[in-house]
Amino acid sequence: MLLLAKSRYAVLAVMPLGFMLSAYLTIRLFPNAQGSGIPQAIAARHLTDQSERERLVSIRIAIGKMVLTLFGLLCGASVGREGPTVQVGASIMFALGRFSPRRQPGLILAGAAAGVAAAFNTPLAGIVFGIEEMSRAFETRTSSLIIGAVIAAGLTSLALAGNYAYFGSSAAALARGADWLAIPICGVVGGLAGGLFSRIVITMARGFRNPLGRAIKANPLWFAFASGFAVAICGLMSGDTIYGTGYSQVKTALDHGSPLPQDFGVFKLLATTFAAISGIPGGIFSPSLAVGAGIGSNIASFFHDAPLGAIMLLGMVSYFAGVVQAPITAFVIVTEMTDNHGMVMPLMAAALIAHATSRMICDEGIYHALAKGFIERGSPTSPND
Repeated sequence: MLLLAKSRYAVLAVMPLGFMLSAYLTIRLFPNAQGSGIPQAIAARHLTDQSERERLVSIRIAIGKMVLTLFGLLCGASVGREGPTVQVGASIMFALGRFSPRRQPGLILAGAAAGVAAAFNTPLAGIVFGIEEMSRAFETRTSSLIIGAVIAAGLTSLALAGNYAYFGSSAAALARGADWLAIPICGVVGGLAGGLFSRIVITMARGFRNPLGRAIKANPLWFAFASGFAVAICGLMSGDTIYGTGYSQVKTALDHGSPLPQDFGVFKLLATTFAAISGIPGGIFSPSLAVGAGIGSNIASFFHDAPLGAIMLLGMVSYFAGVVQAPITAFVIVTEMTDNHGMVMPLMAAALIAHATSRMICDEGIYHALAKGFIERGSPTSPND
């Protein structure tokens, strides 16, 4: 922000070079720390070889993840810290339980759930995330382990930051019958946008079998440079609104009931896409919620008498559910982050619609699709506790 105050065009140099340096450090010093880190945690649960697991979740990677995610945010990258906390939490639990390989999958799962809970101060969302997204099943043998880890992470977060709702408390609700038309609209639009984002990121991660794909694979640092330049262009065209997580813009809009800029959602989506495919460490949780808020703000312009905040929440849950294809996690996390239990039913409906719509474009959630690339390098098996 200090640099932007001096010259907003400085990002044209700082961001590409920052992306390139982050990608270089990731490749050279912290391999497998790229991206959000959630696919690595999922893959680690399915691997049985300890050395293969340690390539994905270790204290070394956790340190690199924290440092490089912070560096990316300082450069203005459209990334979040929540996905990285999942890999960090999984890495810590892996280190604590490395002498009990049979328990490793459960410990990694617990660490990942604790990471989400601590990042957003959303203990219920952490538990649901562990069940729905990380394991894709309810495992009675690990339920107490997950709850224990979430409690420990929650108490630590409370001690350091106090009790808070991530986006503050919101009492916005859909009052009139006509306002409820926003639910399917947000669900479809958010699901389509989220599915498109996932499809692009998954396709880029798997690579192209053509000269362009081979050039990208052979020159990852220059691709990171180009991605950073693209994010900088998005930032300049958006009026410097899309840098970082998007948290401050969304919270301000929710607090004051003021709409986001009309182009915020589009440019935030583009910036997050370029950051996600660049190869630098950084999550997509917070940026996805910001994109969804932008989509909701745009849709709210067609519902003049409806509460803006309520439709923004619908946009947030819809886009997020479209990206991760975990509808329960989506509406639980948005409900906890805004302390708004009056919107539970509309958020549930929007999440389900978005999930179904997203699957028309991308038939698999982004995290599990990306995890397959890491699993293929090891020995996939059903995790046991």
